[in-house]
Amino acid sequence: MRRRIALLALLSAFVLAPLAAGPYLLSVLVVVMYMAYLGQAWNIMMGFAGQLSLGHSLYGGLGAYVTAALFVNWGVPAVLGLPAGIAVAVAAGAVVGALGFRFGVKGVYFALLTIAFAEFTRVLFEHIPSLGGTGGLFLPVGSRDGVDLLRLRGHPLMFYYLILAMAVGAFLLCRRLLACRIGYQWLAVREDQEAAQALGINVFRAKLAAVMLSAGLTAAGGVFFAFYYNTLFPTQAFGMGRSIDIILAPIVGGLGTLFGPILGALILTPLGELITWGTEALGFKAAGLKQLCYGLSLLAIVKFLPDGVWPWLRRRIGFDPADDEEEGT
Repeated sequence: MRRRIALLALLSAFVLAPLAAGPYLLSVLVVVMYMAYLGQAWNIMMGFAGQLSLGHSLYGGLGAYVTAALFVNWGVPAVLGLPAGIAVAVAAGAVVGALGFRFGVKGVYFALLTIAFAEFTRVLFEHIPSLGGTGGLFLPVGSRDGVDLLRLRGHPLMFYYLILAMAVGAFLLCRRLLACRIGYQWLAVREDQEAAQALGINVFRAKLAAVMLSAGLTAAGGVFFAFYYNTLFPTQAFGMGRSIDIILAPIVGGLGTLFGPILGALILTPLGELITWGTEALGFKAAGLKQLCYGLSLLAIVKFLPDGVWPWLRRRIGFDPADDEEEGT
C-alpha cells in the first residue's frame, strides 16, 4: 500500500509539475523523463538479462534516422513512420544478439561488439548524402503552438506529456515483464547462465528477446529525440557519448530495479544543469566538466552504494523488498 501511495504521489507530481514550470524548467523535465525512459529500456537488457551493451545509441539512432528520413523526404507522419524505425532497430538488435550469442561472445567482449556496431553505423551514416551526412538531417519545425500528435509537431508541453506517458508505459511494461515467465528466465540467465541452461531455459532465445525488446524501446526514444530537437547528426545519434548517457541513470539509480532509472535521471539531469549554470555564472567554460562530474558521481556510487541509490533509499524509508515487486533486485 505504501508503495502504491508513493507511486501515485510521484506520478501526480510529474503530471502537475508543468503548471509551476517555466520554459527552461519544462525543458529540464523533458530531459529527465527522456533519460528515465531510455534507462528503463537499457535496464531490460543489462539489469534484467545481464547483457552489457555499451553501444545502445545504435538503436536510438536507427529509430530516429529512419523515422525522420521518412518524414523529411517522403512526408510520412512520425507516428506512421515509427513502426519502420522500430523494426529496423529490432532487426539490428537481432543481428547483434544472434552474432554475439551464437558464437559465445560474453561479458566485456559482447560490450565491445555493441560498440563496434554503433561506430560502424555512425561512419556509414556520415557518408549517406540523402540523410545529410556529417552536415546533419534537419526536420522542419512547423508550428510550436498547436498539438499534432500524428506528425509530432507542437508545443513543448505536448512533448513533455508524451515522454511522460512513454516513461510510465516503460515502467509498467518492465513491472509486468518481471512478473511473467520471460522475466524469471532473464533473472536466471543473469545470475548463472549455465545453471539456467541446465534447468531447461533456452538461454539464446531469452537473451535475444531481451536485446530485441530493449532495441525497440530505445528506437522509440530516438524518434522522440529527433522530433523534439529537430536535428540529427551521426556523431550525436550514434556516438559513444549518447550510449554512456543512456546507461548512467540505471547504474546510479540501481540496476535491475524499476525505480532505479527514474531516480538516476532525477539525480543526474539536474546535476548536469546545475553544473552548466554554475560555470556560466562564474564566467568560465571548462570542456568536459559535466562528464567529469558524472564520472565522479559514478565512482562514488560504485564505492559507497554499489547497488545504486534506490536500494539504499528503499531501506532508509522502510520499504519492504518483498512488497516492492521489484524482483530484479
